[in-house]
Amino acid sequence: MKITKIETHVCHARMRNWIFVKVLTDQDGLWGWGEATLEWHTRSVVGAIADIEPLLIGEDPTRVEHLWQTMYRQHFWHGNGIVRATAMAGIDIALWDIMGKVLGVPCHKLWGGPVRDFVRLYSHLGGGKMEDFYETDPADASRFAELALKAVEDGFTAFKTMAVPETAPIEGLKPVKYAEKCVAAMREAVGDGIDIMVDCHARPSPRMGHLFAKALEPYGLYWFEEPTWPERIDDIAAIQKSVVTPIATGERLTSIHAFRELAEKGACSVWQPDITHCGGLTEARRIAALAEAYRVALAPHNPQGPVSTAASLELGFATPSYIICESVHLDVPWRNDCVTECFEVEVDGRICRPGNKPGLGIEINEKEVAKHPFEQELPQRSYYHDGSVGDW
Repeated sequence: MKITKIETHVCHARMRNWIFVKVLTDQDGLWGWGEATLEWHTRSVVGAIADIEPLLIGEDPTRVEHLWQTMYRQHFWHGNGIVRATAMAGIDIALWDIMGKVLGVPCHKLWGGPVRDFVRLYSHLGGGKMEDFYETDPADASRFAELALKAVEDGFTAFKTMAVPETAPIEGLKPVKYAEKCVAAMREAVGDGIDIMVDCHARPSPRMGHLFAKALEPYGLYWFEEPTWPERIDDIAAIQKSVVTPIATGERLTSIHAFRELAEKGACSVWQPDITHCGGLTEARRIAALAEAYRVALAPHNPQGPVSTAASLELGFATPSYIICESVHLDVPWRNDCVTECFEVEVDGRICRPGNKPGLGIEINEKEVAKHPFEQELPQRSYYHDGSVGDW
């Protein structure tokens, strides 16, 4: 059995273009699906996949680790830059899908079988509708409460919000009070039985991140995410040591080497590798093993398309340190037209139980995907009050 071709199928989904990767083989009807979605870098990733393809044509697709090493170490530049790592990830996920199909088992059974009965899902405020998640006015606390109640009505027992506004490197109390008001409104609306995560999107400087973390500590957050720039792991560690709130980070880290530094510095309680950016399921499983060694929780970053979600769930079914799966379901109304999934989500509690189809247990409808060809992603620019560039 040999790899004969690697295709990319781009599907425009408003804020991001989903990049589906199809690895074909010389056996009729045998292929694997992966995903390599990277916002605002679609053409770069598609080109990187084309650059990697010659390394894999003619190779045995079931030699997954060998091919991962080939993609990572060949062509001189190691594959830990975001574009190359994302391209690798899409291919690697597809190779695991093929492996499961060849052996006739779901991916989670390739890794030792399920360690839990189900995986819990959490939602974004607005279910993935970008205006409700990214553009809600921080001053409008009642809107946050309304969206929080809607998430609970939809069956979720956990949701994520961006209640921390874009903030200059040093500001006064106004943004901190805004964030506190919004989180207080959500907590009052949903009570203590619902888990609330607050994502800072690495907007704050180290000092402002510290102030936000202390202000929101009384509200019992499930986690406080990316409180400051990912380049400042020492400062993330300092914030974690100063509050009892679990600190989460890792979505912008692209290899196990970066997570090793998080581990050595005790920087956070929750690691969030993005399976589509960190080199795929092969590297994500190594990161998960390291998390297990340090007794750190794993909650992969996953706001992308349906293949990414399937990969995250398969990892979750087989990984002890995995605690919850990020999901979006209302980003585009036709999302489910593009994919056939073997797992079902129970609306009450939004939990997902393992499926029994081989590989990732999904198929992509290429005709539906073709109805949504590439478009430039929506521009997102952030500036502070004085016109200087901020962090989105």
